[in-house]
Amino acid sequence: MVGFRSWLFISAVFAASLCGISAEIKLTTSVGRLFTYEVMRETFQKDFDSYSLKLYTGVLHDDPMIFKCNQQYFPDLPEWLRFIQRHPSENGFLYGTPTSPGKTFIEIYAVNKNSYDTVRNVLVIKAVPEKMLPYQAEFFIELREIEKVLPSSVQSEIKQDLQKLWNNEALEIVNITNALDRGGRVPLPLAGHYEGVYVKVGSKKYFSRCLQRVMTPEYQRQCAAGDRVKVPGECHFCKIPSNCITWCKTKLFDRTKMEPAPPAPTMGSGILEDGGYFDPPESPPSRDYFPDYIVSVIVPLIIAFLLCLLLAYILYGRREGV
Repeated sequence: MVGFRSWLFISAVFAASLCGISAEIKLTTSVGRLFTYEVMRETFQKDFDSYSLKLYTGVLHDDPMIFKCNQQYFPDLPEWLRFIQRHPSENGFLYGTPTSPGKTFIEIYAVNKNSYDTVRNVLVIKAVPEKMLPYQAEFFIELREIEKVLPSSVQSEIKQDLQKLWNNEALEIVNITNALDRGGRVPLPLAGHYEGVYVKVGSKKYFSRCLQRVMTPEYQRQCAAGDRVKVPGECHFCKIPSNCITWCKTKLFDRTKMEPAPPAPTMGSGILEDGGYFDPPESPPSRDYFPDYIVSVIVPLIIAFLLCLLLAYILYGRREGV
């Protein structure tokens, strides 16, 4: 009986290592709002340990693992969604802003770097319709990296500073983008060098006086000249230095004044209209290629022959003693 149980347990381990464990996670988000999901290593570690012989040793494991994410039945993620994981010992993040309502099925594969076991989870993201925020502002945070901004606690810190700058508590984060995805340069691998992130927030309330300074000609002239414009004193609400914004890269978007998108093209039958009789063009006139042949072939051959004669004369006719 003991041997039979051992055989069943080893068979379960083998099947789990080949097929992996599958679970489904359902989340709901709004169109036009930032979506973030932290892929926790602890969740997958429990799945690995439950099918590991080491479970009975009483030792807690912290195996390095790599996450791979893709849309179900597709090789990559959808356009609006991105994934970041810097190191196998760190958690990963799925983040982005959905652009249309509907359900998106994301497959998350975790590969254990020690045992090379694989666990599969399915993340179901349901995007519900939501009204677009009419007033939006984008800020650049130079001393941050994308994976350090995605945790909810850091987002709350940044949001609090921007609420004071906007003088508005009803702010929502619309999008967070890595500066490298916007054409930024890869920083040096030294302390104090960061990639930088763009944070876009939106509200139903118009911009504050501090933000309206961005639209003044003086501000635009100073930034165009390359001057490092500092945030005005009465508009400086940055408590943590790493969350301070770069004033010259601030952009405002008034969606109420934007032109509507052009209508979609109408679909036709796919059959070209009758354009009448087609008269093909006449064949081009004949061309004499003999002068080209003389210039490109005969003349180089004559020059080469003369050079050979000159070389033969120098080698044999001008020898010493002859």
